[in-house]
Amino acid sequence: MARNKYDIDETLETPFNIAHLKRSFIYMKKHKKRIVIALILSALSSVFSMFTPLLSKVEIDYFIPQKNIVMIVVAAVAALVSIVISVKLGIIRQRIMTDVGQDIIYEIRRDLFEHLQELSFEYYDDRPQGKILVRVVNYVNSVSDMLTNGVINFVLEIFNIILILIFMLIVDIKLTLVVVAGVPVFVAVMLLIKKKQRRAWQDVSNKNSNQTAYLAESISCMKVTQSFAREVENEGIFRRLSSSYKKSWMKAVKISFLVSFVVDNIHSIVAAALYVVGLLVIGPASVSLGTLAAMSGYVSRFWQPIINLASLYNNFVNGVAYLERIFETMDEPIKVRDLPDAVELPEIKGNLKFDNVTFSYEADKVILKNVDFDVKAGQSIALVGPTGAGKTTVVNLISRFYDLDSGKILIDGNDISKVTLNSLRRQMGIMLQDSFIFSGTIADNIRYGKLDANDEEIVAACKTVCAHEFIMEMEDGYETELNENGSQLSQGQKQLIAFARTLISDPKILILDEATSSIDVKTERLLQKGLNELLKGRTSFIIAHRLSTIKNCDKIMFINNQGITESGTHEELLEKKGDYYHLYNAQG
Repeated sequence: MARNKYDIDETLETPFNIAHLKRSFIYMKKHKKRIVIALILSALSSVFSMFTPLLSKVEIDYFIPQKNIVMIVVAAVAALVSIVISVKLGIIRQRIMTDVGQDIIYEIRRDLFEHLQELSFEYYDDRPQGKILVRVVNYVNSVSDMLTNGVINFVLEIFNIILILIFMLIVDIKLTLVVVAGVPVFVAVMLLIKKKQRRAWQDVSNKNSNQTAYLAESISCMKVTQSFAREVENEGIFRRLSSSYKKSWMKAVKISFLVSFVVDNIHSIVAAALYVVGLLVIGPASVSLGTLAAMSGYVSRFWQPIINLASLYNNFVNGVAYLERIFETMDEPIKVRDLPDAVELPEIKGNLKFDNVTFSYEADKVILKNVDFDVKAGQSIALVGPTGAGKTTVVNLISRFYDLDSGKILIDGNDISKVTLNSLRRQMGIMLQDSFIFSGTIADNIRYGKLDANDEEIVAACKTVCAHEFIMEMEDGYETELNENGSQLSQGQKQLIAFARTLISDPKILILDEATSSIDVKTERLLQKGLNELLKGRTSFIIAHRLSTIKNCDKIMFINNQGITESGTHEELLEKKGDYYHLYNAQG
């Protein structure tokens, strides 16, 4: 089966280095006070837990042989109190770090989303939505625990190892050396597999991203899938992606489990060696039963932090793979942004000029080359031409969704590259080919174009675009709740609502890209009456394949061969009998 874009793994632009981890600590520094408190509580919890084996040694070696019932009870109660205090401090610490973890999730996700808002169309043109979504949701969740509990637990486990060593040395120096003899073996194993672990978890990250991207697309286009009876083929693709994810996951887990396997075996060998050395080598004369019991308790406590560190290392390696993806997205350059000295675009009249404009989406594929034209305020301009010639590109450049290769675009004499994007776009009404409807009420969707619009303004806009009648026929009228992308509406109804949303912003420059493509002929005639009134006093650019809808425009520009091949009124272009003439006659 042929490979598609979902079978292609993403590649990291830069290898992970310590700078990435240091950068992630920025989010932790904001909560350092709570983290320090949690660390202190954890340390105290560990200290109290260390007294239990020591108390057991005293009981076995002194109180039990002396049959001192009172001190046996006191020691038992003391051990119980130390355990309760240790557990209670651990619970408080966990609550604090849960709050910190959720705060960090919020902050990273907020920064990611804000950055995504600023990225240009170019970033989204060649990336599946699912691969972006998985970074904002799944990957952020994965790294939050690493940045909170992971770092604290790392410090805590190091502290625990040192603390346990101190207690073991107090009990018996020779047996302590037996306990720590397995550490070099553990370190050697970790150094041997660390590179394989990172590569394995990066592969899991890739496969998860591929699967999520395909799933997101499949859900969004389910109607098309069922219309073309593509269910079986799509199931096959998803099974292949899921199988690939499963294989990569199992491989990564096997490598990670190797660490626990090694640690468990070293722990068992050391525990056995403790009794062999204590009873057979050193001898009962030098090692008391209480000492062996205490050291046995400390063996588990000594290797448990090491096991925890191994687990933390596994989580760290896994989290690093996700962290790389997150920072890769945050580091994606914002190619269309305000210049440092950008100024606010004053209220415009609508004069527009293309001055020797050249633009290409890819370096070797020029779409527009040395394009020049002038538009006077209030003029209506129709853009026509073959598919892919650059009609939508022209209006995208006016809105500065992309930056030019060369040349200038001037509005009322202001170079749009030198004004703020917000001041430019808020004075423009843009209706693109895709009429997206947001979840919420119809009124909310229309108010998206003007957040402070009142009910009267919403109704007026809908009447202008002939949407009021069908809206009032709905059960709750303007308060009718719509699903995501308005699934209960026809395509024509969605376009009318989107049109009203554009018109209510009262733009000085109006851009309509195939605005009437999904509206029936009868509705289009009604809509045209309202449009004729609306377009008065506004500079407008209209893209339409049905040439009957743009005959009354002040100027029609035929775009082809990287530029404007013809320009004039409908009658003038018909008289020339050029490209427009042939296109018009072809439509009958």
